[in-house]
Amino acid sequence: MSRADIIFLLPHLMLTLGAVLVMMAIAVRRNHFAVYVLTCLTLIVALYFLPKTASLPHNVGVLFVVDGLGVFNTMIIMLAALAVALMSYAYFDTREERTGEYYMLFILATFGACIMVISGHFVSFFLGLEILSVSLYGMIAYLRKRERSDEAGIKYLILAAFSSAFLLFGMALIYAATGDMTFEGLSGYFSAFDELPILVMTGVGLVVVGAGFKLSVVPFHMWTPDVYEGAPAPVAAFISTISKGATMVLLVRFFLAIDGFRFPVVLTIFTVISIASMVVGNILALRQQNVKRILAYSSIAHFGYLLVAFIAADELGVEAVNFYLVAYFATMLGAFGVVTVLSHPERDAELLDDYRGLLWSRPALATVFVVTLLSLAGIPLTAGFVAKFYLLASGISTNQWLLVILLVVNSIVGLFYYIRIVAVMFDSAEEREARPAGYVGNFATLLILVVLLVWFGVSPQGLIDVIRNLVGVG
Repeated sequence: MSRADIIFLLPHLMLTLGAVLVMMAIAVRRNHFAVYVLTCLTLIVALYFLPKTASLPHNVGVLFVVDGLGVFNTMIIMLAALAVALMSYAYFDTREERTGEYYMLFILATFGACIMVISGHFVSFFLGLEILSVSLYGMIAYLRKRERSDEAGIKYLILAAFSSAFLLFGMALIYAATGDMTFEGLSGYFSAFDELPILVMTGVGLVVVGAGFKLSVVPFHMWTPDVYEGAPAPVAAFISTISKGATMVLLVRFFLAIDGFRFPVVLTIFTVISIASMVVGNILALRQQNVKRILAYSSIAHFGYLLVAFIAADELGVEAVNFYLVAYFATMLGAFGVVTVLSHPERDAELLDDYRGLLWSRPALATVFVVTLLSLAGIPLTAGFVAKFYLLASGISTNQWLLVILLVVNSIVGLFYYIRIVAVMFDSAEEREARPAGYVGNFATLLILVVLLVWFGVSPQGLIDVIRNLVGVG
């Protein structure tokens, strides 16, 4: 590895160093605040060492491609991780005696996600995915005194193992047919065919199955509501944003490299998945009384929406995917941040009744939640509206009219269950119990997220310019 390779991988090396330092700090003396500060500093230092765009792209051997797409998404993953870390301190401080290991797993999970978005090879892709997944096993089941937390961890472990098996088998079939596992090498192979050989098509299908589990799109979504409900609120925020976002970026890189959507069968598969995710996610969300489960089914629907831009596979589509991920990250982090602040040591604030009368007892917190819900619904003056506009534009530009119409219809359906939560917060009924006071770090994080949601909704051009210049679209 050359000196230049090390420089380009410095953010990732800082994350590994941070995980080691956290482990050593725990071994010397357990101090939750010290480990928490060390985790936040690790993420800040890693962000500082992100490579500058002038020297991009850079290939690190055959495993990694450090380009604009990778740098931009590494940046939003690390910023999202910093937000989750800020939310985690007060949450775990009142729940577990041994909190240090959580931060070590947290840094490693972030490292795995960052590896995925710069992967240019099946080996680096799989290693990043497994580092992310194995860390999440422990994070999901971290609250040992909660039965549902253990259940969620075991369920995720079993289903993730199955998905990894599908993924590996798919990679093996592609390698058997092509003799190559680099995305660049596969690009040359796929360009020679108008219709894929059955062996390769089977391999691609199995890779889609493995990635579909991480995205929790239909029909690979069954784990999502149970895991969101059982996982600690900050961990659910991590899964809904960083884990899913890294997988989506990896799929964008892979299918752009092989020009996958010129094959009708691939286009059909993702179209069916997109339609099923939008419809099933929204219909099931309508029936829920649990806020975390509503957000879980909502995330399924949102990645169905996101596949509309992904299927477009052109410059506008890539731009739409990146903008939507930024808006989605900020929105879901804000929503789960409110859940985190309101949660009690014994249980999370996951029932609709937990939010009854919130506008009158905690108006600032209720305002934050309303803004995030309106952004999820795609209401104007929020980032969610601009993000959905981009999805529609990308779908229209490639004549995906069925997907565009279903996106609009399902967005209207989704508005119902978001407004239902808002209506509960406006209820003037008496509170049943005192609400937790929260932590100043949580409120500062929520304030920044709300400002970003409104700012990108009112004046999105700055973010659009960054995406165009850094990712290289437009």
